[in-house]
Amino acid sequence: MKLKTKGLIPLLFLSLLITCQDQTEKKLIQVKSSTDWPAYLGDLASSQSSPLTLINKENINELKVAWEYKSGGKSEGNYSQIQCNPLIIDGVLYGTNPRIEVFALNAATGQELWKFDPNLADGSGLNVNRGLSYWENETKTEKRIYFTSGDELFALDALSGLPVSSFGTNGKASLRQELNVKAEDGYIVSTTPGVIFKNLLILGQRVSESTDAVSGYVRAFDIHTGKVVWTFKTIPEPREFGYDTWPKDAYKKIGGANSWAGISLDLENEMVFVPTGSAAFDFYGGNRKGENLFANCLLALDANTGKRIWHFQTTHHDIWDRDIPAPPNLITLKKDGKEIEAVAQITKQGYVFLFDRKTGGPIFDIEEIPMPASTIEGEEAWPTQPIPVAPPPFARQLFTEDLVSDISPEIHEKALEQFRKVKSGQQYLPPSKEGTIILPGFDGGGEWGGAAFDEAEGLLYVNSSEMPWILTLIDIKEKEELSVGAMAYKVNCAVCHGVEMEGSPSYPDLLSVSERYTPEELLNIIKKGKGFMPAFEYIDDPKQQAIVTLLMGEDAPAKLTDAHEIGKDAVDPDVPYTHTGYNRFLDEEGNPAIQPPWGNLTAIDLVNGTIKWQVPLGEIEELTERGIPKTGTENYGGPVVTAGGLIFIAASKDEHFRVFDKATGEELWKYKLPAAGYATPSVYEVNGKQYVVIACGGGKIGTKSGDSYVAFSLP
Repeated sequence: MKLKTKGLIPLLFLSLLITCQDQTEKKLIQVKSSTDWPAYLGDLASSQSSPLTLINKENINELKVAWEYKSGGKSEGNYSQIQCNPLIIDGVLYGTNPRIEVFALNAATGQELWKFDPNLADGSGLNVNRGLSYWENETKTEKRIYFTSGDELFALDALSGLPVSSFGTNGKASLRQELNVKAEDGYIVSTTPGVIFKNLLILGQRVSESTDAVSGYVRAFDIHTGKVVWTFKTIPEPREFGYDTWPKDAYKKIGGANSWAGISLDLENEMVFVPTGSAAFDFYGGNRKGENLFANCLLALDANTGKRIWHFQTTHHDIWDRDIPAPPNLITLKKDGKEIEAVAQITKQGYVFLFDRKTGGPIFDIEEIPMPASTIEGEEAWPTQPIPVAPPPFARQLFTEDLVSDISPEIHEKALEQFRKVKSGQQYLPPSKEGTIILPGFDGGGEWGGAAFDEAEGLLYVNSSEMPWILTLIDIKEKEELSVGAMAYKVNCAVCHGVEMEGSPSYPDLLSVSERYTPEELLNIIKKGKGFMPAFEYIDDPKQQAIVTLLMGEDAPAKLTDAHEIGKDAVDPDVPYTHTGYNRFLDEEGNPAIQPPWGNLTAIDLVNGTIKWQVPLGEIEELTERGIPKTGTENYGGPVVTAGGLIFIAASKDEHFRVFDKATGEELWKYKLPAAGYATPSVYEVNGKQYVVIACGGGKIGTKSGDSYVAFSLP
């Protein structure tokens, strides 16, 4: 592990710096912010809101760049990202860069105070980081930053950036504690920070989405020792509630049902609200017949013990990757002359589910609607799915022939030809071997950027994408004229890198990988993983070597190969399918094959259960120049609403940072960022001056990667 400090601040004298009065630029740590951004998404309730008013509708056009910080760690090839929503506490900004190096900055100037490198030199298991957790004791003599990198949980001293030696082993604890499914070598990271309650850090994790997935338990770690204090098992064991919603002993061999999106905390009622994702494998559930509690659930747990108080499942027996994508908003609604403590949960499907926070009773009715049956052998799609009566969906639910893109007659005809080859036109249409359109797509609808709540108006602001994807299952038990290497690639690698190794906007192509790596380096990446790619240790050594041989262009002649002996099927013989990858349905120009808008920002009235306004988010300038109205774009990252009457949001593919009028949705201001801001901004005040900061990491959906944090303020 490495630590760097900047300027004239030797670590041994940092304590003296607090009292030194003549180095004002270097000692901002002692300056108190009138309003901080002390937790992920602003507060423990995930409100994504700020009470600040210094920047408002009257002066927004005067907003200027206050500072830009180059955080470093950007990778070649434009695949690195920053998704961090930074913390600002007592005038210090804490964030992470693409390598998950943690840093502290003077929040008014952007000057680096310290930087910590978790030192995963080979980049294995890094993934992304969306934020940090902060803790201080009652006397404020101890202040800590908690974060994860790879499969480890770190505790740093917030003043110096040094590891807290008493935590875990020399400042880090393993995320593999208290997991009973494939925990020893399975893929596990934690992309989103947990919440701190008393002496507990309550945390979820990201796991594989295939048959090798680790169990997705929710755990509370002791903030002083790093030991697990309580565990909630999302795939129940015998005699536990929900066990009968799975096949017998499913907990022994099925993983996933994990909480990767973040957690919200009701401090007064001592409850945590935990959204969970699908069970693995994502797109076939013949080996997990049943509703599958507690996958795809909003869980209300006792924060002290982890015991379930109530739950609601937003998708039964998920075979569409309908993870709940963001922490819920804990809100107070003024309805019918009464104040209701409520919880609002956005979903990838484009719905908002609204519940009484203490009881789980729905604020608006939720109906179980009949849905289509599966045509896949062995699959039993659940016959109904829950649909809220109100509010209406904030993203389109159906892709029908009349919605095929009509940007030009040529584009329309070719997109229509492709559309007619696949299945579409119904909600929750199960996956198929012919191809099934998923809308909203795998990335929403709503996504991990979350929603912002304005309590004064009772409005929830949420951004969404309108991108159709095509899901096609492959029967891997069918014999094919493929070599061992080609079959192993098809089963294990094609999902991300493409059937023809062509890659995608999110994953590199492998067509020329032999020019970038030696065979030994490729084998090491397969075994250990790298960046976003998990380790594939469960594939035996001969098949790993066969994949390397294929990638090096030296594959053996094809032969009749039985997929029973290859890859994932050897891990779980009850899962006979893989899929062709996460494929967006694009037209010939690379735009969504559905008619615009392709990205929206929506204001939802949670008191009345209605949509107040909806506007496109983002712009494709080439289309605007051709006279096509603003289309919106795919977007990642979320909004922040302020008492100054504004909504701040980046998120869009066009790399702009925008400000909207929260009352009308009118776009008031925009700024071209050095790279796309696929993150949620933070709003804060230092010494009477208001700032808004956004991480500009880019790297998604074909946009360039960056390493900057850019802060804005009034002159």
